[in-house]
Amino acid sequence: MTIEIDGSYGEGGGQVLRTSLSLAAITGEPIRITGIRAGRKKPGLAAQHLTAVRAAAAICHGQLQGDALGSTMLEFIPGGVVQPGTYSFDVTEAQQGGSAGAITLVLQTILLPLALAEGDSEITLRGGTHVIFSPTMTYIEQVYLPMLRRMGIAAQVKLGAWGWYPRGGGEVNLQVKGGCKLTGINLLERGELKRVRGLAVATELPVHIPQRMASRAENLLRTAGLRVYVQALREKGVAPGAGIFLTAEYRNSLTGFGGFGRLRLSSEKVAEIACEQLLQFHQTGAPVDEHLADQLLLPAVLASGESHYKVSEVSTHLTTNAAVIEKFGLGKISVNQAEKTVLIRNS
Repeated sequence: MTIEIDGSYGEGGGQVLRTSLSLAAITGEPIRITGIRAGRKKPGLAAQHLTAVRAAAAICHGQLQGDALGSTMLEFIPGGVVQPGTYSFDVTEAQQGGSAGAITLVLQTILLPLALAEGDSEITLRGGTHVIFSPTMTYIEQVYLPMLRRMGIAAQVKLGAWGWYPRGGGEVNLQVKGGCKLTGINLLERGELKRVRGLAVATELPVHIPQRMASRAENLLRTAGLRVYVQALREKGVAPGAGIFLTAEYRNSLTGFGGFGRLRLSSEKVAEIACEQLLQFHQTGAPVDEHLADQLLLPAVLASGESHYKVSEVSTHLTTNAAVIEKFGLGKISVNQAEKTVLIRNS
């Protein structure tokens, strides 16, 4: 029987689509999603979502209906168990004239299905690596994958080229060990802050830009009493771009924040944006940031044993993702708004 999913539910964004695709591939259950990204200015499948759809179908020989740019309806029938192997997915191929669509969203769609498959996989992803309103590849590498490693997922990424909006052109190699056995995670206390490390990066721009971002971030965070080191880098990319990406390492958890360069925004201001986000999170005392909060739900519901964690903020992303996951009958997710905790018990 096909699982019906309302893409306009709750936050009404791409997370509904990605979670549904991952779980359909893992469980073999056919799905039908309507109202895809109804909560967005441009509803329907954008280039990165269409690439994620086709990637999910490719790894399990799935059948698709509605896999077109702008489509607000999708039917996905998995064709069998997920097949490990060597794959390549390019967001720029999904749209005429190319796209800087975030390849991190494609990565998050196929990572868990491939980690649970019987065999190792290697995937090349091309498109946007550091794009606003999406997890950056630095966040994936320094926060998301290390946190998933604690739950039993063995995967690593290597950034080949940086891809910024609007040109994209980034490239990443993802290696996933198959046959992973997931265990639950308990994160109610984060422990003391060990250090903040950062990358201030520019491509096709003068070297003083990353240096200015790094200096401003270090000054701000040291003034706030934090141990910090930010590396200034001039990197390879097809177009100009700049940003700063900060990772806070606590005894029990990791979190990351970023700021992106744009026209008429000083390097110092970019650094201030990232530092402000980090300091606001630091003051909450929570171990899990609002973005990781919804990204941990999927591995937690597939793990043996329950998971329990405290979040800095209960977002609509979190509650929406919980509702989508429960459609597949894999477990029960309880979100305590007052205490800002999440409890996942598997069926």
